[in-house]
Formats: sequence, C-alpha cells, structure tokens
Amino acid sequence: MSAVEERLAQAGLSVPEVAAPVAAYVPALQEGDLVFTSGQLPLADGGLLATGKVGEGDGLVSPDRAKELAQVCALNAIAAVKSVVGDLDRVSRVVKVVGFVASDPAFTGQPGVVNGASELLGTAFGDAGVHARSAVGVASLPLDAPVEVEIVVSVRADA
Repeated sequence: MSAVEERLAQAGLSVPEVAAPVAAYVPALQEGDLVFTSGQLPLADGGLLATGKVGEGDGLVSPDRAKELAQVCALNAIAAVKSVVGDLDRVSRVVKVVGFVASDPAFTGQPGVVNGASELLGTAFGDAGVHARSAVGVASLPLDAPVEVEIVVSVRADA
C-alpha cells in the first residue's frame, strides 16, 4: 500500500476502482511527467450518489452535501491517476484542480463546494497536494450530477 493510500486509510477512506467512462474518453492520460484526468463525477458502486443543482432550499443539493460529493469526485480522480501510474507515491505534485458545480442561479458558493476536493487532495498528498484551482458554476453537468472534478498531477519517473 502506498503512503498516499495509508494517509487516506487513516482518514477512513480508500481509493476506489477507477470509474468506467460514461462516453468516448479515457479516465486519465499521461503526457510526459503530467497526468490529466477526465472530469470525475460523484460515482460509487457504479451509480451517481446524487443529482440536481446545488444551492439553498427545497429540491436542491445542499452546499455541505455537494462538498462531500466533491470529495468523492477527488477520490475517483485519484483512482484514475492510479490506473495510469500504478503507484500513487510517484505523484510529486497536484498541479491543478478544476471543479464544476451545477448551480442554482442564486448560488455563489462554488469555492466552498470544491474545497471538498482540495481538502481531500491535501489529506492524500500532504504538501504535494497544494494546487492551483478553479471553481466554476455551470447550468448542468453530465447525468445531472451536482459536481464534477478534474485534476492534473506531475509524476516522478519509475524508480
């Protein structure tokens, strides 16, 4: 087990199996020393954990729940990276995170939602998990997901 997976286990989390693509793409791709993930949805056990827009009020996904879902997206992104590099300890830095939040028109708390992914990456990778980031509100996401996260990481060559 990698040190990254041990840190996640200490937080009560584990790296899932890589989520199957829902369209014509691969979960992650390495180019040089960078690994780019496709956007990862809050999928677990083959299903979406929630659907709908994020905001305050009846019929909306709460910001707190959306933050939890962003964490699931980040775990799925880590799984996608692992599917390409094998050993997560090869990750030398999380370079960039982009989080998309399907937002009610009045909702402006996208950065707080995407913190779920950022905080999880910090837990997993420590100082190497500090990254640049964008948190973007959008009208809708695939499968009516409330949140989607993609990451870029740099990796060391095989030892």
